[in-house]
Amino acid sequence: MELKDAIQARRSHKAFDPEHKLTTSEIEHLMSLAVLSPTAFNIQHWRFVLVTDSSVREEIKKVSWGQSQVTDASLLVVLTGDLMAWDKEPDRYWKNAPGSVRDYLVPAISEYYKGKPQIQRDEVMRSCGMAAMNLMLVAKDLGYDSCPMDGFDFDAVAQLLKLPDDHTPAMFVAIGKSIQEPWPRPGQLSVDEVVKYNQF
Repeated sequence: MELKDAIQARRSHKAFDPEHKLTTSEIEHLMSLAVLSPTAFNIQHWRFVLVTDSSVREEIKKVSWGQSQVTDASLLVVLTGDLMAWDKEPDRYWKNAPGSVRDYLVPAISEYYKGKPQIQRDEVMRSCGMAAMNLMLVAKDLGYDSCPMDGFDFDAVAQLLKLPDDHTPAMFVAIGKSIQEPWPRPGQLSVDEVVKYNQF
């Protein structure tokens, strides 16, 4: 599928065939492209929790407003982020860079994040959002539909997934075979209304 076609065809689907399963190779393909998503300073702080256990999915559904996508989609990806990835062997993020680049950027990582929990969290959310878009477009290219989700109790999901204390959930992406056409686009704003040049 052409990229523009995937972007135009991608919609948020709410109803999935609960009997359909993605193959192992399809999941590997999805994830191999998700991890090419950009992150600031190349810290790659997203962590993808693939929830395949039906009992865990049922528990997540209870703290996600009962949304059926959680249990019915072929794959539930919980995008989480390591808030402290910037401080965990940061040299490895630039190990293949020229020495002069590495010597400049590795110390800059600490300068940017140390002691700034809001920036650490904001960065996780930005990065997980970009990774989610990769997942949804690749899913569309494979012939699947998807739904990005943030309607859930973040603390409860973190507990259910046994996330480390320095990790946070960001969002879900449900992927599978849709069994219901999405609504028509409900009201796209015009390009002129949302695009500004130089100043607002």
